[in-house]
Amino acid sequence: MTPPSDRTPRPAERPPRRDPVAALGELLRQKGLKHSRQRDLIAQAFFEMGGHVPVEAVVSRVREQEPRVSVATVYRTMKLLAECGLAVPRNFGDGQTRYEPATRRHGDAHDHLICTGCGAIVEFESERIAALQLRLARRHGFEIEHRRVELYGRCAACRAPKKETAA
Repeated sequence: MTPPSDRTPRPAERPPRRDPVAALGELLRQKGLKHSRQRDLIAQAFFEMGGHVPVEAVVSRVREQEPRVSVATVYRTMKLLAECGLAVPRNFGDGQTRYEPATRRHGDAHDHLICTGCGAIVEFESERIAALQLRLARRHGFEIEHRRVELYGRCAACRAPKKETAA
């Protein structure tokens, strides 16, 4: 039997998730930063959007409710969310940072397929891949702190033959 520390926790074993806006408020208090309605709106918009969200998309969503929010405020708030463990910055090789909620059901135990044609991102989980990584790390004397697998290629839609349109 594998010791509990050597395997990825199942969703039922994870501690209860904290309210993201409350966690952000706590971090702001600890850092002596101002708690604002704009920061709350940014956090709420981000968590409602889900997925792999570019900052520009968060800006657009927040500006639907608060047109005067600055891009800089959104960037700073996203960095704060990452700092307090509520968001994970992801870079998929296109020069754009996307943020993913860390409160997702699978946390850090998932991987990504990234289409180099259209930019689609598909998440997947594999206990076999995680177990293989753990065995390889042990074999080489490593202790895994976090893991990430990103596979780049072209999705089925991008590989499909393009239909020519008659002029």
